Amino acid sequence: MDIIANYGWYLLISGCIFGFFMAWGIGANDVANAMGTSVGARALTLAQAIIVACIFEFAGAYLAGGEVTSTIRKGIIDPSLLTDTPELLVFGMLAALLAAGSWLLIASYNGWPVSTTHSIVGAIVGFAAVGISVDAVSWSKVTSIVSSWVVSPLMAGTISFMIFRSVHHLILDTDDPFNNAKKYVPGYMFLVGFVLAGVTLLKGLKHIGLDLSFYEAIQYSILIGLGIAFIGSRFLKKINNTKVERGDVVFDGVERVFAILMVFTACAMAFAHGSNDVANAVGPLAAIVSVVQSGGEIAAKSAMPWWILLVGGIGIISGLAMLGYKVIETIGKNITELTPSRGFAAELAAATTVVLASGTGLPISTTHTLVGAVLGVGIARGLSAIDLSVVGRIIVSWIVTLPVGAGLSILFFFTLKGIFS
Repeated sequence: MDIIANYGWYLLISGCIFGFFMAWGIGANDVANAMGTSVGARALTLAQAIIVACIFEFAGAYLAGGEVTSTIRKGIIDPSLLTDTPELLVFGMLAALLAAGSWLLIASYNGWPVSTTHSIVGAIVGFAAVGISVDAVSWSKVTSIVSSWVVSPLMAGTISFMIFRSVHHLILDTDDPFNNAKKYVPGYMFLVGFVLAGVTLLKGLKHIGLDLSFYEAIQYSILIGLGIAFIGSRFLKKINNTKVERGDVVFDGVERVFAILMVFTACAMAFAHGSNDVANAVGPLAAIVSVVQSGGEIAAKSAMPWWILLVGGIGIISGLAMLGYKVIETIGKNITELTPSRGFAAELAAATTVVLASGTGLPISTTHTLVGAVLGVGIARGLSAIDLSVVGRIIVSWIVTLPVGAGLSILFFFTLKGIFS
């Protein structure tokens, strides 16, 4: 308790800096691979993707990022074991943020798409098991989180496979694909708007005072979905069935229609990612703020201050703008050849999976989800369409992330403990 009383402000300021650093790493790595499909499919230029992501990542993090933070903050560690030594929780969360942020900086600089959720969960488990006690870790909670890393790519892959097959059936394999694209694409736009709005209104806005009933949220979501479909259909009317060259690819009218649609799904993916993955940075920060401001009391539940979500949102868009281009280049072009119709199916499937996970408070890996979705699209065209060597390297980087995060966290934990104790 004396350490909290004497060094509270230092710990609080350090928490904000490390939390911002972690959010910066999320922006540089995870946001980049969320935008990679749009850039790889040439639906957006790199500059356009960064602008879109900055706006919608921040909106998702601030408006809908409060729900999943409780799982990261108090679900992995048993707080009852730290009642007499709350400073250990603070040191541990500081170490976890610094460790995960450091690994994300290294990975992003080298263009490796790794999981930020892996990074922070591995870091928290590392300091808790070694620095406090093996019993301090809620292994059942960790098991459920780990299982979600398997479930999420399978779910996203299945959804993207089904969406892409529906696109083939309704549009690409018909006698008049261009007019059918104009006919059915507004329906897909409605689906994007409805899914995002539904989860956001049901789960995400309570911390800013907007608490709607289930039926009210569904009604508003339908209206928002219809509004997005209407706006999108106005854009579609301006497209004619002529071929246009974009970079080294020539798009016909159908793919240009899907390029418009992919702008909507890119917005959806950015919003979904911001709502889910901001927890990896602000969850530990919220725990630090709660303990320090209460003078050492570890509360079972505490409110998420608005300014913490602001720190996370600003950190995410800063990392994307400064270093995000490296991972975008890695994931946008190497797994499978993407066109707007394929990229749309992958992004919508990934966004749907992520917002559903965010709504239920399950911290999944956006990286796993998106790669699973891209693989689903590739499998729909046959295994030969996938570069399995690239997929293998990505999976290896995922496996390495957990032990690296845990190892760095243990090192930083004992360093901080030595400095303040």
